[in-house]
Amino acid sequence: MNEWWVIPVQIFIGFAGGLAVGSGMVAFLIVLDVLPRLAQITRSYHLIGWYEGAVILGSLFFTCTDFFNITYSLFPLSAAVFGLFAGGFIGMLAGALTEVVNVLPILAKRIGMGSYMIWLLMAMIFGKMVGSLLDWLHFLE
Repeated sequence: MNEWWVIPVQIFIGFAGGLAVGSGMVAFLIVLDVLPRLAQITRSYHLIGWYEGAVILGSLFFTCTDFFNITYSLFPLSAAVFGLFAGGFIGMLAGALTEVVNVLPILAKRIGMGSYMIWLLMAMIFGKMVGSLLDWLHFLE
């Protein structure tokens, strides 16, 4: 693969993927009102700035960890602590999604793609499928 066009195509695909994931994260946080709802449930609305900072720092930290291929050697109990926090996040995510089931139609309507909803869904499905296949085929070599 020494063609001149490979690197620009890889940059474009990486940028498009990052844009899609970032947009999904922002849509998740804004449309579902996860942080205000979390603050409301825990009666800690005065700490919402800390929640926002934790989301931003966590995203940046794990993005840099993945991007620079950094590994950590921690004590065995740290896996349990990390699992506890990850499980709490997944639980809050599941709770937020059960409260608001129609995220994609709302997002499509807000960005003016309501009439193209089926194409948006198909693009997301096929994109996920192709990305997963490329990931699996890459790791199988």
